Amino acid sequence: MIREKLRGTGVALVTPFTKELAVDYDALQKLLDFVLEGNVNYLVVNGTTAESPTTTAAEKTAILAFVKQHLNGRVPLMFGIGGNNTQQVIEAIAATDFDGVDALLSVSPAYNKPSQQGIYQHFLHIAEASPVPVMLYNVPGRTSSNMTADTTLKLALHDNIIGIKEASGNLEQCLLIARHRPENFMLVSGDDMMAVPMMSFGAEGAISVLANAYPAKFSSMVQEALQGNFKAAADLLLSFVDLNPLLYEEGNPVGVKVLLERFGICSPGVRLPLVEASAGLRDKIDKLL
Repeated sequence: MIREKLRGTGVALVTPFTKELAVDYDALQKLLDFVLEGNVNYLVVNGTTAESPTTTAAEKTAILAFVKQHLNGRVPLMFGIGGNNTQQVIEAIAATDFDGVDALLSVSPAYNKPSQQGIYQHFLHIAEASPVPVMLYNVPGRTSSNMTADTTLKLALHDNIIGIKEASGNLEQCLLIARHRPENFMLVSGDDMMAVPMMSFGAEGAISVLANAYPAKFSSMVQEALQGNFKAAADLLLSFVDLNPLLYEEGNPVGVKVLLERFGICSPGVRLPLVEASAGLRDKIDKLL
């Protein structure tokens, strides 16, 4: 069952680049091996952490094919397709090879600031178009509009919508979803620091940025929480508290790519309008390491 397969830690994979800012497939293979050895439960390809706004359609297709081939079915795979043009999202879904893909992650539209009815209709059309189950993604800090609990719960009734990656930071909103959701609708933390608190009232795990760099430690934290061992989970969560804000200080995935460079996985290169971490940020991260 898809909901059981997506329980635990999903890693929102970065896209490694060469010094010339082409996709670095050698580094991507190294990253895949690293996170799989860390016992993450599933992979998320082409999310915003993957710098999806600045990778081309051809690159997205090639990255997905590479990950599928290297993964060879070892863990489930989620693929991100989102945007603020509903028809364009539907066309991208139609052009994607979903063989070997278990679910679609789709973010609420950014910039347009649609009404709740607009958000509802957007996801309704995506759910109808998708050949695989859809995970909603609410992240108001990036989209400039919040998908309310009421809208989420209405969408939860659709047969092809299996859950939500919730990154609103609003615990009351998350509690409302947890309280009133259908039995088979997943609540997943989209904020690494909210993962343990959300799992304390029923969330099924997290889709994580930190898990790129600390897959084993983050996965252990999530498993402890899922087993009800909240003291152990909290101790692991607290160990990330000083580091986590630095990952976002100059934009995501700028910070986590510094960590991955330090661990010998990939270069810190990002594509404009993001720029590599400043010397000041590198120094802060190095001091914590």
